[in-house]
Amino acid sequence: METNSVSKLFTLLSIALLMVGTQLIQCSVTYDNKAIIIDGHRRILISGSIHYPRSTPEMWEDLVQKAKNGGLDVIDTYVFWNVHEPSPGNYNFEGRFDLVRFIKTVQKFGLYVHLRIGPYICGEWNFGGFPVWLKYVPGISFRTDNEPFKAAMQGFTQKIVQMMKGENLYESQGGPIILSQIENEYGAETKALGAPGKAYMNWAASMAVGLGTGVPWVMCKEDDAPDPVINACNGFYCDAFTPNKPYKPTMWTEAWSGWFTEFGGTIHQRPVQDLAFAVSRFIQKGGSFINYYMYHGGTNFGRTAGGPFITTSYDYDAPIDEYGLIRDPKYSHLKELHKAIKLCEQALVSSDPMVTTFGSSQQAHVFSAGSGNCAAFLSNFDSKSAASVMFNNMHYDLPPWSISILPDCRNVAFNTAKVGAPTSSLKMLPTNSMLFSWEIYNEEISSLEDSPTMTAVGLLEQINVTRDSSDYLWYITSVDISSSESFLRGGQKPTLIVHSRGHAVHVFINGQFSGSAHGTREAMRFTFTGPVNLQAGMNRIGLLSVAVGLPNNGVHYEMWNAGILGPVSLNGLNQGKRDLSWQKWTYKVGLKGEAMNLVSPNGVSLAEWVQGSLVAQSQKHLTWYKAYFNAPDGNEPLALDMRSMGKGQVWINGQSIGRYWMIYANGNCRACNYAGTYRAPNCQLGCGEPTQRWYHVPRSWLNPTQNLLVIFEELGGDASKISLVKRTK
Repeated sequence: METNSVSKLFTLLSIALLMVGTQLIQCSVTYDNKAIIIDGHRRILISGSIHYPRSTPEMWEDLVQKAKNGGLDVIDTYVFWNVHEPSPGNYNFEGRFDLVRFIKTVQKFGLYVHLRIGPYICGEWNFGGFPVWLKYVPGISFRTDNEPFKAAMQGFTQKIVQMMKGENLYESQGGPIILSQIENEYGAETKALGAPGKAYMNWAASMAVGLGTGVPWVMCKEDDAPDPVINACNGFYCDAFTPNKPYKPTMWTEAWSGWFTEFGGTIHQRPVQDLAFAVSRFIQKGGSFINYYMYHGGTNFGRTAGGPFITTSYDYDAPIDEYGLIRDPKYSHLKELHKAIKLCEQALVSSDPMVTTFGSSQQAHVFSAGSGNCAAFLSNFDSKSAASVMFNNMHYDLPPWSISILPDCRNVAFNTAKVGAPTSSLKMLPTNSMLFSWEIYNEEISSLEDSPTMTAVGLLEQINVTRDSSDYLWYITSVDISSSESFLRGGQKPTLIVHSRGHAVHVFINGQFSGSAHGTREAMRFTFTGPVNLQAGMNRIGLLSVAVGLPNNGVHYEMWNAGILGPVSLNGLNQGKRDLSWQKWTYKVGLKGEAMNLVSPNGVSLAEWVQGSLVAQSQKHLTWYKAYFNAPDGNEPLALDMRSMGKGQVWINGQSIGRYWMIYANGNCRACNYAGTYRAPNCQLGCGEPTQRWYHVPRSWLNPTQNLLVIFEELGGDASKISLVKRTK
């Protein structure tokens, strides 16, 4: 009896200890009002966004090492649903999409991970990260209290969480993941959708927490994030942000280091003095987690850029540029900032600041950890005038729009406006490769109806037809012109008017090019209006509608239309106006060259290419170009200089570099001053130049010799002037 009692007691104690142990493991990452707590220690955490699909696996180690050297503790990444599940139940986690390898690379360098699962991500990424097939799930409505959407979203989220658990990648398992994000910037949707939005947001939070990751969950730009989910701020400045509960830490999930670029727009830069000032403002107000969006922006390879009209470059004026090179002074100045903040860490996480005001625009924020441990932030918010303040019986000079950090409350370790690092002198230099020896293949447009097509009465929405399998959709119809039309006897040519919902259109009459038109990111609807050469009898009108990335944000953006939705009409006939919108149209998805897979080493031999002696004279629309080249010597990053071309896409050894477009930047490139509240239009570069001239060619995509370069040109360009260049300091 006594032995049994002891045995039972031992069993109960063992179970209790096991439960306590499990609880301790699950609580290895927690939080309070001051900070994220890792293994019992509050931490000031500096993070940076590096998106694994926007670089290559061969670049990852170098990027993470540079991030660590720059003073980062955490690497932040979205999870990109559409590349991982391109069709329902078929998953891809290989190459650039190898999420586990990326996280283990971060772990190898001793950094943490914030895994922003979403799975809605925005991110200027095609369809906001959602796979296009999701749009066609019966009864679905995106990002609201909708059962088909919630089921699909939960399924993918569970898939990712289970994958991470299976690889022991959560901090609760000894891995590097200390935070996860569910949804993304949902606040605007909550307001727009009302009760269904609120219900969905609460469901998403509950679903995520129920997955038992052992680490906190975050919702950014969602003021109503329910416990225990932490709400966080995104923006150029977040010092005015406070969490929705007094026991949550103050987190800045996206401190925008620059801004994205759109075709036809300028390059946006953010002065590092202002970025450092914004981060210091956030820290002095009690912030404890800052993530730079982006720390390395990278490249929108393939057709991954969203928007629409987002460029292939996602450089973002980040501390590490698109090619993986350090951008100074931004990188080095922020590195010094991080050192200064870390010197203050103990004081920052131990007390609320005591604030002293010196004047209308000057303050001191003082933190104390006891035992004489003191840190101070002296700020001057005046954007025009320097200030001299007396603090601790000492004078301190503060430049305009700056903060000085004093880790011991006496000596200045860093001032946000005083930049010591020189500016990088990054250049694009010719490689030792000779000019390319081109061959050409003209896209077949005279017999479009002979290949697989569909017909319908009226105009169809583009994405519903293509399912985003191609950027290109042909709209083809015929019009019978009477021999009695007056324009045939020397009168004014008829005018074709085509109304489109985006994004671009190329017009062909009887196989001959007649003009193009396009929209913009701000105004996707546009109209082509132009005279057309018609003849007596039957005339074929071919409209090639071109997508430039699917939308990535907006309430119910899955319902947005693209393509030629009309009306389409001919003006200037004897009868006046003839509406073509509701006659029979033939549709062909994609290009013949795409169907032949001309971009691949295997498919390229299927076409009859014309030798390069005709290239200079062949500046036609809808032309394919191919050439072979050897990899240049050295290890510098490479790019294609596409300035002589028009618009199209590029492939190397079958892999897509992305879309190119030599549209010129329209903006206001006035002088840039770091002082004063920053907004994206403040500091613009590149007015009057192509928005993007150079296109990143990853070294790892090249063979030593015989690399296949294939280009599809829509508008007509001079391929003889394309060159391969090195990105060098």
